[in-house]
Amino acid sequence: METIIDVNNLCKTFKIHKRGTGFKGAVKNIFHPTYEYKKAVNNVSFSIKEGEMVGFIGPNGAGKSTTVKMLSGILYPDSGDITVAGYVPHKQRKEYVADIGVVFGQKSQISWDLSPLDSYEVIKHIYKIPDKKYKENLERFTELLDMGKFINQPVRQLSLGQRMRADIAAALLHSPKIVFFDEPTIGIDVVGKDKIRKFIKMLNQTDNITMIFTTHDMQDIEKTCERLIIIDDGKKLYDGSLENVKKGYVSSRIIEAEFESLPITLDLPRTEISDVENNAMKKLISFNTDEVSVNELMTALMNTHNIKDVSIREPEIDAIIRDIYEGKIVMN
Repeated sequence: METIIDVNNLCKTFKIHKRGTGFKGAVKNIFHPTYEYKKAVNNVSFSIKEGEMVGFIGPNGAGKSTTVKMLSGILYPDSGDITVAGYVPHKQRKEYVADIGVVFGQKSQISWDLSPLDSYEVIKHIYKIPDKKYKENLERFTELLDMGKFINQPVRQLSLGQRMRADIAAALLHSPKIVFFDEPTIGIDVVGKDKIRKFIKMLNQTDNITMIFTTHDMQDIEKTCERLIIIDDGKKLYDGSLENVKKGYVSSRIIEAEFESLPITLDLPRTEISDVENNAMKKLISFNTDEVSVNELMTALMNTHNIKDVSIREPEIDAIIRDIYEGKIVMN
């Protein structure tokens, strides 16, 4: 696979006006304004190959949105180099936009008073999509995203999940090489999220589209991406596989045990034991693999108690990322 996005030593600083407090402070600001400088992106480098699906995540204010805006050509960098699909985004924006798609979960790109189909006709003319390609993509997306029942309804009458599906189709009609997703499933019900994630995954496989996700819903990342880039305070903390984050940076595990008869006591040193809601016969046994081995714990359980069923859980990806943000897990 060839590299389609190449970012080297990217930096972006914002000049922020400091407002004084009270009446005197307000007057002083008029005649002697003061400013502070916030380094939103600090020497970030990475490359992405054609067809990769990458989760680009970080806490609020980490610099991820600023980075994505520079990748899409909305902002220009103070220093560093960006090349995307052979373009320098902020210098060749007019030519570049024909090769990218952008999906904003909180901002629709189709007209509120038109139907999705009417908006698609407008998009067809803006991007000068050939008739054959437009018809093929429209039919395919309508079927895969199950839009047949609402494609002719005004957008203002659609549910959030329906509008989001229509927005995703709009961003992909012109067959872009790269798509940026910003919170693509925010506020959508479980069924709607599942449809969107499956569609995104399928389209990546069939059309080899490079996709970058910025989201706070880690299930979006876990269900679609194999690679993760974590950014915080403007700096890159991690760039690697999602699986390695789970395996390499976390040593906590949970055993879920169902007992034939409820034990009076559970004497398992170096563990934390909690109940399972709605099932008195189950217990959750939390432990750290650096302190006690799985085999040691399982042997102690099986030898001293009547076990009906047992399973080992890994921590949820949300908890892992939260620990990284809070500094509980140190990234290499």
